Amino acid sequence: MIHVENLTKFYRDFCAVDSISFDIRPGEILGLLGPNGAGKTTTLRMLTGFLTPTDGSIRIKDTAIDENPLRTRQRIGYLPESAPLYHEMLVYDYLHFVADIRQISAGEKEARIRDLGGLCGLNPVMHKTIAVLSKGYKQRVGLAHAMMGDPEILVLDEPTSGLDPNQIVEIREIIRRIGREKTVILSTHILSEAEATCDRIMIIHQGRIVADGDAADLRNTAGEKRRIRIGLTGAGFDTVKETLAGVPGVDTVEPVSGDDDRVTIDLVYGGSEDIRAQLYHRIKATDWVLYEFSQQTESLETIFRELTKEN
Repeated sequence: MIHVENLTKFYRDFCAVDSISFDIRPGEILGLLGPNGAGKTTTLRMLTGFLTPTDGSIRIKDTAIDENPLRTRQRIGYLPESAPLYHEMLVYDYLHFVADIRQISAGEKEARIRDLGGLCGLNPVMHKTIAVLSKGYKQRVGLAHAMMGDPEILVLDEPTSGLDPNQIVEIREIIRRIGREKTVILSTHILSEAEATCDRIMIIHQGRIVADGDAADLRNTAGEKRRIRIGLTGAGFDTVKETLAGVPGVDTVEPVSGDDDRVTIDLVYGGSEDIRAQLYHRIKATDWVLYEFSQQTESLETIFRELTKEN
């Protein structure tokens, strides 16, 4: 669906996007993650044709954006972070106006507005002025605007920015419904939002792609070192460390909490082998009481922080 190769954007001497390449499959929901200033918005604006790349190419369905910009833009619906709405208009009138701009025929116009009103949950506010709507409803109006021309690709820049938790869940569900039929690209810096909404996550930092895959892939990539949390009674930390550190593959034994008779540790190990059985047999050979034994998964927040450190 979308092929990006060596995409680069300079603002004078500042490199906002640094030679990135990726492909987006039809029907995929791609989350573009990164800290503020990472290059997310610049990338989206180049994908939608609003910015001209300094170098590199973007192809949508084998058509380069610079070869046929009008045709490629017709395939894309774009919702910027601040939806460009006319606040003095009624919601219905505004959508009617957008349909006219999109040159939707009179026979199809009402049906299209009705369909988008249902999809985006706008029916209760159709005859309200946009200015009196909550931020969540304004985002829905902007989403309906972006989808009016029935685009194959939907690009959303921080679609849940500034929304309350209930509104975030509602917008997230709308995006998932849209993703059943269209290719969706959204930018965010909220890890939980990307994990809950997206099929694939791409992390960008200082204009470069530093990770690309689904949530499980990112955890596996960053999780070369894995952790097992073990809670025991009847032993102190030094004794536990001495007993378990000798298991092949164990790198470190780190204290989490404990006193002279009860201890909780994190055992860090590398490699692909599962060492839990060996650890259990070591513990079983003692008179310790085991009350916790769990594999710890690397959180996306931890991975994100590691991948987007300044250095």
